[in-house]
Amino acid sequence: MVSKNNVLPEGLDTFPKLLARNAKQWANAPAYREKEYGIWQSWTWSEVFEEVNALAMGYVALGLNEGDYVAIIGRNRPYLYWAMLAAQAAGGIPVPLYQDANAEEMAYVLEHCGARFIVAEDQEQVDKVLEVQDNLPNVDQIIYFDKRGMRKYEHQHLNAYEDVQAEGRAGHYRLAPVLAERQAKLTEDSTCVMLYTSGTTGKPKGVVLSNTNIIASAKASSEFDNLSASDSVLAYLPMAWVGDFIFSIGQSCWTGFCVACPESPETMQADLREIGPSYFFAPPRFFEGLLTNVMIRIEDASPLKKRLFHKYMAHAKKVGPALLDGEEVSFMDKLKYKIGDFLIYAPLKNTLGLSKVRVGYTAGEAIGPEIFEFYRSLGINLKQLYGQTEASVFITQQPDGQVRVDTVGVPSPGVEIRIADSGEVFYRSPGVFVEYYKNQESTADTKDADGWVATGDAGFIEEESGHLRIIDRAKDVGQMADGSLFAPKFVENKLKFFPNILEAVVFGDGRETCTAFINIDLNAVANWAERNNVAYGSYQELAGNPQVYNIIQEHIEEVNKSVATDAMLSGCQIHRFLVLHKELDPDDGEMTRTRKVRRKIVGEKFQDLIEALYDGSTSVSTETEVTYEDGRKGLIKATLELRDVAVVPVNKEVAA
Repeated sequence: MVSKNNVLPEGLDTFPKLLARNAKQWANAPAYREKEYGIWQSWTWSEVFEEVNALAMGYVALGLNEGDYVAIIGRNRPYLYWAMLAAQAAGGIPVPLYQDANAEEMAYVLEHCGARFIVAEDQEQVDKVLEVQDNLPNVDQIIYFDKRGMRKYEHQHLNAYEDVQAEGRAGHYRLAPVLAERQAKLTEDSTCVMLYTSGTTGKPKGVVLSNTNIIASAKASSEFDNLSASDSVLAYLPMAWVGDFIFSIGQSCWTGFCVACPESPETMQADLREIGPSYFFAPPRFFEGLLTNVMIRIEDASPLKKRLFHKYMAHAKKVGPALLDGEEVSFMDKLKYKIGDFLIYAPLKNTLGLSKVRVGYTAGEAIGPEIFEFYRSLGINLKQLYGQTEASVFITQQPDGQVRVDTVGVPSPGVEIRIADSGEVFYRSPGVFVEYYKNQESTADTKDADGWVATGDAGFIEEESGHLRIIDRAKDVGQMADGSLFAPKFVENKLKFFPNILEAVVFGDGRETCTAFINIDLNAVANWAERNNVAYGSYQELAGNPQVYNIIQEHIEEVNKSVATDAMLSGCQIHRFLVLHKELDPDDGEMTRTRKVRRKIVGEKFQDLIEALYDGSTSVSTETEVTYEDGRKGLIKATLELRDVAVVPVNKEVAA
């Protein structure tokens, strides 16, 4: 028997119901793990059920009303996931925030949603809220988990997490009926969570997602990859990001698999090795960073190890993806691959923490072909997906055996896709969001009456394979002065394939030529500097080194050769560039908290540098405001070199 919308099974259409089922079906199976003080703690589904209910009753005892918004602030911890589940169990709506957001950014979200309750991990997060509390008249209660440093605070509206649970347990007989009554009112159409967009073009928008949106997406995606209670995932991405909510709450509660939380961001890689998850997601930047570290270590290895690595990796590149996809490979190639697995691949996967990964995904932006190929050649089933917060993540996924680097896969189960005449990608599915909170105009602009959602991305569907290919953000696609296509992301992604380049921003819309800002990858370039006895005292000094400029110039010219082969985009070759004197930083407003470039803000902030790139200058002096880790503002001054790079002549008539 299914619910009225024919999406969710009866009795499994809200998270309190899913949690109650899991507490019975997988009572003694691990649900959440966390490493604390070097030791892995574990909680079973029955224990999680009790912890969540105790906190939910504590919420009610403190005065949480049905429909109240509960903000969650902190790093990935089981207690904070339970705080979200408890909010749902008490009839409230969880709103996770980015833990590295500053007080001003948090104030906007807290005021916009009108949060009455805030669950903060520790003193640092509590202090951010208290800093802006005068502008938050709705905030009634702040609950903190870590007691360190909190003893001397005024506790009239402050409560320790464990004390709230204790109050809930103490009032069990009085509060349990209230909880049951509230949960009985919840349906598949009830709001499950509100997540805020990254805000690349303006203020973040509150995306309202229902139980159907999240649970149906979790169900379909879990079935797509055969996820089950025997799987496990490492929760390390921001809790405010829709992907983490789907993986660590949606799919976890649907399938019953275990969610493990690392001890800290600094220990994440070591904790990943210890847990060895079977299901893993990471943005391209993570996989690029891992590969950069591998190549740095190989450069420092002995000549014999270097030769072995390059020999067997060349073979893995030749046959690894075919073996992974179950294609025919000769006996000798299989044997050589097994030897390589014993000597190179297996130890390397173990070092990376990816030995047990059965299903791995990357998304958010394009991943470099060489990087993608590297992991798949090791036998790691890394795939791509395409999604959005408004879709409850999943729009397309790559089925096993149909994994390609140049597409983002086929429509996820239950998803329909169409391409508008303008080239923009539209979709609709059970995962489509309800609305933007307090923003009906943007809701109507994004989602039409028939449920079709505009992605803002330009792309097309391949006729033969049915795979979707994304070209660029629709709003970023423009025209050069001669009318040829301008697609900056296409070029930027090619540049970021090089380990030495961390970030790139390409300009050229409406102009005769393209230019670029480059951020170097400090780890990779610093390692090169160490190996070549190049002295430097800061990021700024290393970024301005003439030899570093030579390396970046070589990378750009290589990209120009690649771009020149594309008839439509050959006009996007880069003619001039500079290496920025600072890293683009979310704290300076140049990137979102999910590390997407705010192109408009970067263009406005560094307008003097852009103009210098186009007026023929060979150098430019600039002054930039930066935000330090402690929140203080400062100015950094620099004189930057501007360089011309070689481009490949293109026959415009042939290209046309």
